[in-house]
Amino acid sequence: MMSNNTPQIRFKGYTHAWEKRKLGDVAEFSKGSGYSKGDLTAEGTPIILYGRLYTKYETIIEDVDTFVNMKEKSVISRSGEVIVPSSGETAEDIARASVVGKDGVILGGDLNIVRADSTIDPTFLAITISNGNQQKELSKRAQGKSVVHISNSDLKDVVLQHPALPEQTAIGTFFATLDSTITLYKQKLDGLRTLKKGYLQQMFPQAGESVPRVRFEGFEGDWESRAFGEVADVIGGGTPDTKIPEYWGGDIDWYAPAEIGDQIYVNGSRRKITTLGLQKSSATILPVGTVLFTSRAGIGNTAILGKEGATNQGFQSIVPHKNELDSYFLYSRTHELKRYGETVGAGSTFVEVSGKQMSNMNILLPALAEQAVIGDFFRSLDGQITAQQSKVEQLQQLKMAYLQKMFV
Repeated sequence: MMSNNTPQIRFKGYTHAWEKRKLGDVAEFSKGSGYSKGDLTAEGTPIILYGRLYTKYETIIEDVDTFVNMKEKSVISRSGEVIVPSSGETAEDIARASVVGKDGVILGGDLNIVRADSTIDPTFLAITISNGNQQKELSKRAQGKSVVHISNSDLKDVVLQHPALPEQTAIGTFFATLDSTITLYKQKLDGLRTLKKGYLQQMFPQAGESVPRVRFEGFEGDWESRAFGEVADVIGGGTPDTKIPEYWGGDIDWYAPAEIGDQIYVNGSRRKITTLGLQKSSATILPVGTVLFTSRAGIGNTAILGKEGATNQGFQSIVPHKNELDSYFLYSRTHELKRYGETVGAGSTFVEVSGKQMSNMNILLPALAEQAVIGDFFRSLDGQITAQQSKVEQLQQLKMAYLQKMFV
């Protein structure tokens, strides 16, 4: 049956309408064999387990790094199978597919296996099952509550919309290449994060030590243990009465903990208060360079104020003394602040750390000059991580835009 529907974007030279057919008319179906995580070994025969499909989101699976000792009657790939998980936590988890890109791989339990006929490109099939109308249709067919299931009989009834084989292949190749590019950028991002983790361990003294294991040239001597109250002011926040309009909608930034996410610097809040609202609450204007520290449920999220502002009572913000503490040096030790806050925080309704408790926290510090050099180092490294994360997100957004416009 021919459809007049065509995608918004097509490769040059393709003009024919896409065809609609049930997947059961163009493919054969089978199931993987009964292996689970408990069967995994350090080496042996490579295996794909169903959970990989909704944790790695690969279009084509080429590299398999999980292994088992092969059992009798195992299901072995012949390359080109499209696999769909038959169980998962949500309908979205299992309404996705990947192509097995090599032969000799065991296909584990809870995998539906689809082998299309010669009119359907496997990569195109995996992409269209995981996106658009086919993905929505498959999600609706998922059955279950705590665990949802999809069977081959559900797959057989999915209506597949597709062009002629050459156009399918062109589309599949395009997205496979885009996915490979995204994977490479993600790997670089992971590498930068791993590098930072290693430097954090080496460039700050570990428990029981007073000097770091890696140090910039020209600095020596033990780091000194200081209480926050000696080198910074710890300042809480407050909330103006929400029933009084005159307190709200002004030009003073006023942050809530939910706004402190992955960003390093914050330069504008979602809600703002007036000067009168500031005066009629316990909120305080905090200077540029203040390290905002969330002190309630979700303890330990931090950000640096790039523009002066105030916070609600869900913070115990740290204002470094000018000649004692470097803001970025402190921000780089977020993991220590978080661990301390979670350890000492207490409360009947929710965990909370007080300003007094934060002021009493001891922290090892070098001279301000060394703090500044370390802070600059991590600022540069964080900048690389942020830039790489932005590239990954841009590529993912580009992929989503193409998926919406290149499929019916």
